[in-house]
Formats: sequence, C-alpha cells, structure tokens
Amino acid sequence: MSKETFPADYSGQRASTLPYGRYRPAPEVDLPDRAWPTRRITKAPRWLSTDLRDGNQALPTPMDLDRKTRLFRLLVELGYKEIEVGFPAASETEFAFVRSLIENDEIPDDVLIQVIVPAREALIRRTFDALAGAPRAIAHLYNSTSPAQRRVVFGMERAEVEKLAVDHARLCRDLAEAHPGTIGFQYSPESFSQTELDFALQICESVMDVWEPGENREIILNLPSTVECSTPNVFADQVEWMSRNLSRREHVCLSLHPHNDRGTGVASAELGLLAGADRVEGCLFGNGERTGNVCLTILALNLMSQGVDPQIDFSDIDAVRHVVETCTGMRVPERYPYAGDLVHTSFSGSHQDAINKGLRALERDAAEKGVPRDAYPWDVPYLPIDPKDIGRSYQAIIRVNSQSGKGGVDYLLSTGYGLKLPRGLQTEVAALVQRITDGEGREVAPDELWSLFRAEYLPERPRLALLGHRIAPGERGQTTLKAEIAVDGESRALSGAGPDLLAAFADALAETGVEPVVLEHGEQEATLDGTSGTMAYVRCRVGRDAFWGCGFGPDAPTASLRALCAALHRHDRAR
Repeated sequence: MSKETFPADYSGQRASTLPYGRYRPAPEVDLPDRAWPTRRITKAPRWLSTDLRDGNQALPTPMDLDRKTRLFRLLVELGYKEIEVGFPAASETEFAFVRSLIENDEIPDDVLIQVIVPAREALIRRTFDALAGAPRAIAHLYNSTSPAQRRVVFGMERAEVEKLAVDHARLCRDLAEAHPGTIGFQYSPESFSQTELDFALQICESVMDVWEPGENREIILNLPSTVECSTPNVFADQVEWMSRNLSRREHVCLSLHPHNDRGTGVASAELGLLAGADRVEGCLFGNGERTGNVCLTILALNLMSQGVDPQIDFSDIDAVRHVVETCTGMRVPERYPYAGDLVHTSFSGSHQDAINKGLRALERDAAEKGVPRDAYPWDVPYLPIDPKDIGRSYQAIIRVNSQSGKGGVDYLLSTGYGLKLPRGLQTEVAALVQRITDGEGREVAPDELWSLFRAEYLPERPRLALLGHRIAPGERGQTTLKAEIAVDGESRALSGAGPDLLAAFADALAETGVEPVVLEHGEQEATLDGTSGTMAYVRCRVGRDAFWGCGFGPDAPTASLRALCAALHRHDRAR
C-alpha cells in the first residue's frame, strides 16, 4: 500500500481577520445562452486613446500644453484614429489645448478628436466653443447612473437621472446642428458596471431617441466599468445583454471603457469584445485614476501574439515608453507586460536552457525551410512574442544570478561573443559563475562573465605557452610534431608523434614530465578582440583529474595546441 500524503480537502488555511462580510458579490446576469465563451477575437477593435483626458486627470502634476502636444503627436504616429483630447470645460489649460490642436492644424484628416463633458448646460456650451473650427469631432456626453451615485451624489430617482441625460443630449444635438463641421455623439452611462441593466438600457434608448441613429448617423454608446467590481465574465454578460437588447444596434458602435480596480481590466476588455463590443477606450501602459484605465499597449500586443493585426504600431516599444514616461512623469514598472525592463528576462536556469534551445531551433528550422528567421512562426519557450518584433534586443533575455544554470551562461557567451561551448564546459563555467553569485548574492553581467571565462580558460600568460610548431606526416599514418614551448618563461624544443595532432603534442609533453590524455576536442570559427580565427576547446586528463582549456589562434592547429596548454595551466593551478 502506498504511503499516505494529505487528504483531498487539506489546505491548512485559517479564517482571516479581514471584514469581508461588509461586501456583496456583484449581481449575476441571467444569460443562460450566452455566446461570448465560444467566440474568438479575429480583428482589432476600434481604439480610442484617452491618455490626454483620463490619463492626464490622474497625474499628480497634469501635463502642460507642450507635453500634451507631444503625447498627441505620439498617439497619431502610433496609428490611433480616435483620440479623446480632453475636458475643455474643466479648465483654461484643457480649453487652450483643444484650441491649439485646431488652430495649429495638428489634427490629421483621418484622426477624429473626442471631447468629454458631463450633463451640465454651461459646460456643454463651453465645450462646443472649444470645437469652433474643428471640421470633425465627437462630443462625449456622460452622467452617472448607478444606484449609489443616484442616491449619494445626486439625490435623484431613476426618472430624474434619465431626464438629465435626455435634456442634455438634446442640447448637444442642437449645438451640433449649428456647428459648421461634423459633430458625432457618444453617450456613457457612467458607472455602467454598477447600474441595473434594465435602467442602463432604458437611458441609452432614451438618448438614442434624441440623437436618432440611422444610415450615416452612427452614434457611440460607451459602457464604462468606471469602478471594476466583478469578475470579467460578469462584465462580458452585461455587455452581451446590452448588445442583444439595444434597438438600432446596426447604427450603434458599442464601446467599452474598463478600469483596472480588480487587476482584470485587460481580461474584461477582451471578454467584452467577445461579447459584441466594437471599440475600446483606454490608456497607454494603463495610466488612469486609482489603478488605471485598461492598458491599450497590452491589449494590442495580446492581439499580435494571437496572430491578429492590432493596427497600432508598437514596433519600438521603448521609444513609446520613453515619450509616455517623459510626458506623464509616471514610470513603467520592471514587470509590466511587454514594456517593463525585465519582462523578457529569465534568471532561472531551466528557463534559460529552454530559451537558448528554442532560439537555436528557430534559427535551424527557418534555415531548413528557406524562410527568413524574422518571418518564421514564433515558438520559443517562455517568450510569448519575439522581443525583436517590438524593437527589443536579445541582450537582456537571459541574465545570470544564483538561480541560473548552464543554459544562461551558454546563451550569453554565444550571443555576446559567438562561442559555442561544449556541453561539459557549459556546466563547468556555470558552476564557476554560481560560486560568485551565491557567495556575493548578486547578478553577473555579460561583460563580467566574459572576463571570468577569459581569465579562467584563456589565460594570457599560461605556465606552459606555445611559441611555435611544425607538423609533418609520419610513418603509418602518424602525425609528427616539433614544437617550441616556454615553461615558466624558459624555452624548450619538443618533438612527438601520435595518431593526431593533439596526441602528438601530448607525446611531446612527456619530456616535461606531464602526460595528458585528451578526452574531448572541439573547434569553431570565432573572432577575438576584432581578429578572426579559430577557437578550440580541449578537455584532458592528467592523473585522475580532468580539465578544460580554450585556445584562440589564426588556424585550427594553433588554437588546439594552445587550448591544451590552457588546460594544463589549469591543472598546474589546481595542484
């Protein structure tokens, strides 16, 4: 009978002291035939960046005109075609920024700006003043609709909140008709995710009755999870229920505005798209109030990782990050998906080994198929995308610390210095490095790794140094060797014979009292200090111990003989 381990219901966890009884679960949606779980995202949604509005309002020091302009230009360069540029009625700075975009002709013909305004007459009129001269724009009207907002903030019943939306939708319509350009409409029942679905539908329908969507008269209905308060599947059910029950759906762009209070803003957006939404509003790198708006960067690159064109250009993610950090004063954390400093980095030895093998397999498979490496289907362990596709190099993919193994060491020496170490030498170098990382509790950088390797295996002044050699064929297939060496600086001439060059050198070295037996030998083309030549690797046994050594030379024989000298140097040091 097998030894018992733990019962099936074992956990050992105890009740916490958190006051969880104060909170209520989010209401579920009665949608037994929900369709979103069986769907896939096969195309990019319409994107709207609200970096200049929601992102800006969340900054400890909001952006000035110059920084907002720089960020707007970045958004245009990346390919965003709908950009919420601000709340012009909120402040003179906001108003002036919208005016500067219009008056300085900053808005390309294919980019649609959006301005946001709450359901208040004076603010709406001021907002339309800001749009003077704009050929095209979206007026984004919102008011809060959740029970808590109705009761605590506004002291209104449902009918009063609905009338507030309808009256101000009518004002927006009238002002838009008087505007010489084209003004589209967006309505948001703010705090939609906490609003009763029947009321959210009712108020959206009433606003649509005013704006009369139809052929060539699309309107946007935006469904914000202003405060993320449920699991993403519940939000998806809410979105699908709305999409199914809205009238005039073919003339409505259904938009999402997720926040990240529960840390699942991206998942909510993705499931919301499966549920029927057409558009997503968010910010680069998840900037925004509290825990932020949904991250447009993650959403776009998630699509790319599934073979879907995001229609946004993140081919130089570090340049994008630099502009956003400079403009907002906010830092992108090291572990932030796709853009953080460490997101493509592995310290674990098993991970490093898998990545190293995966990259080599990719190179080999692409070459065999005659396909450029950068066009070959990506399939490398632990790396969901090719860092090069977003402008990253492979330099920081693998870094070496106490958790690393031979795969990481081999990768750094291979990619940084072109060395293809034999497997046994990989293991030995990894152990050498680990003694340092364990003993000092720190990381070993690539240049330090190279210095360690060179000092240990490529000594500049080995005790036994090759000064010159001459090879000649011997009897019965033997190789004869005449070599000049220096032992502790004293020159000696040696000769020997054997079935191959290294055996002949080992035979010659017997004159010095050393009798090495060559166990392994490898060579490769290499470049050292800007000079092209051959790198050789030799493992030899002297007595009961075996040692690796490396040698570089203008040709393979010289490199191999020097490698044996390096191995014997390490033997002498170990005595």
